[in-house]
Amino acid sequence: MLSIPLINLLKDTKHQLQLKLVTGKEGLGNRITIPRIQKPGLALTGDISNIHPGRIQVLGKPEISFLTSLNKKQLQQVCEKLCSCSLACLVITCQNDPPPALVTACRRRRIPLFVTKLLTSTFVNRASRFLDESLAATTCIHGVLLDVFGVGSLIIGKSGIGKSECALDLVLRGHRLVADDIVNIKKQPPSTLFGTGSEIIKYHMEIRGLGIINIKDLFGISAVRDRKIIEIVVELMEWDPHIEYDRLGIDEQRYSLLDVQLPLIQIPVRSGRNLSAIIEVAARNHLLKLGGYHSAREFQEKLTKEIISEEERSRSQLALLE
Repeated sequence: MLSIPLINLLKDTKHQLQLKLVTGKEGLGNRITIPRIQKPGLALTGDISNIHPGRIQVLGKPEISFLTSLNKKQLQQVCEKLCSCSLACLVITCQNDPPPALVTACRRRRIPLFVTKLLTSTFVNRASRFLDESLAATTCIHGVLLDVFGVGSLIIGKSGIGKSECALDLVLRGHRLVADDIVNIKKQPPSTLFGTGSEIIKYHMEIRGLGIINIKDLFGISAVRDRKIIEIVVELMEWDPHIEYDRLGIDEQRYSLLDVQLPLIQIPVRSGRNLSAIIEVAARNHLLKLGGYHSAREFQEKLTKEIISEEERSRSQLALLE
C-alpha cells in the first residue's frame, strides 16, 4: 500500500497548505495511506465507527464551535475518544484556536495537531491535490517519450537499437521531446499515466558518436515539454527473418504499465526503414481509432463482403448452368 509520512505534509511548499504544528511532533512519522480528507463530525458525538486512521482529519468552524459548547468533562471525554482511534493527524482550519483538552489528548497520544489560516474548503482542495500527487503509483522506464501530433508516444527497445536517433529525427520533424533515456511515470487514478523527464537530464539527449545534446538550446522551447500523458507504446525490435510480423493490424496488442493497458505497436528495425515516419503514422492512426475509425478492420470488412459476394455470384452461375 502506498503511503507518505506526515512530515512530507508539513514540509510541502508547492501547495501552500500553511500548516503550523501545535503538538504531536513525535507522531510526524505517522503515515497517510488514503488520499481523501475526512471531517469527523459524527465522531464528536461519540460514534467513531467510521473513522479511518490513514486519513487526514479536518476540524472546521462547525466542529470547533461544537467542541467549545461542551462542558469541561464532556470535552475531555470527546477528545480522548477521538484520539483513541490512532489518527494520522488532526488539522484545525480557519485559524481557530484548538481546545486545550484536544491539545492535551493529542500530546498524550502523540498525534500531530496542526492549525492553518486557510478556509476548510481551500485546505481540503489543496491537501487533496497534494495527496493525489504524493500517493500516486510511480515507476521509471528506459525509453524515450515524445509528443507526436498531440499523442504521447513512449518508445522502448533494447539499448543501442536507435531510440534516441529516432526521437531526434522526430524532433527535427517538429515534434516535442519530453524525456530521453529515463522516463518517470506517475499514475493518476483511475488509468491515466503521466510521463516526465529526470530533473538532472531534462531536455538532454544522448546520441552515440555525438554525445550529450540539449534539445531546448538547439531547437528552442517549442521542441520540448515538461510532461505528457502516455497514450501509445512503440517497441523497436531487431528484425528477425524467421518471425512472421503482423501485416494487417487487426489484432491490437497491449503493454501493461502500472496496471494500465496501453496500445502497443511493435516495429521491426531494418536498414532502410524510416522509423520516424512509421511512428508519425502510428500516432495519426491512433487518433483515427479514438475517433471510431479503424482502417484495418474496415479493410477486412470490405474484403469479407467482396468474398461473400463472389461466392454468391459463383453459386448463381452454377445454378443457371444446372
